[in-house]
Amino acid sequence: MTRLAIWTAIRDTLAAEIASGHYGLGDRLPTEADLSARFGVNRHTVRRALADLAAAGTVHARRGAGVFVAAQPTDYPIGRRVRFHQSLREAGRLPGKEILLIETRRASPDEITALQLADGAEVHCYDGLSLADGQPIAVFRSVFPAARFPRLPHLLAELRSVTAALAAEGIADFTRASTRITARAATPTQALHLRIPDGAPVLRTRGINIDPAGHPVEYGQTWFAGDRVTLTVSDL
Repeated sequence: MTRLAIWTAIRDTLAAEIASGHYGLGDRLPTEADLSARFGVNRHTVRRALADLAAAGTVHARRGAGVFVAAQPTDYPIGRRVRFHQSLREAGRLPGKEILLIETRRASPDEITALQLADGAEVHCYDGLSLADGQPIAVFRSVFPAARFPRLPHLLAELRSVTAALAAEGIADFTRASTRITARAATPTQALHLRIPDGAPVLRTRGINIDPAGHPVEYGQTWFAGDRVTLTVSDL
């Protein structure tokens, strides 16, 4: 039997076990050492089989954690109302969020333009990690006009929800004014947070949310892991 046939057989065996439910969605596969012992081959052969499964989207590797059965990409709608927790629950996923940074600082030129601020104005910056069923799917940054929402940093830390924090600041409803979607290569920091290889594809969205009077209340950027999310766009 040739080396090609060996790694192909290993790939097909593991794929069949995943398809039958022996390994469920999100389960970690045995280590390369365990698989090498099971199939009586070296790690290079096992690694090639796993790489082919990863290329097909059947599994994905997490740095320092192992190889896991890939879940189906999560549908994430981009429309007039973009609500993270609601969208994931409607997709049958359990939403989660990790706060990476909350700070108040001077607005950048892009933020001044997006939020229609005066030069030198300050903004609240909210960086975090979005999770679906415990798996990271996106890194986000939300920026808000500091003068209009003085209590927002405390509310974001306490409530862990942009919608709830803005409601506590008097914004009962807000809608999406615009969204831009582009493809990017993950930076080392993004890759670390998302547990994907450096340079792996990510989808970046840049959106502006407005209040009922049409005034910008949030400028957001989100970097989605390209293999874990399907962005669906409806009329804005």
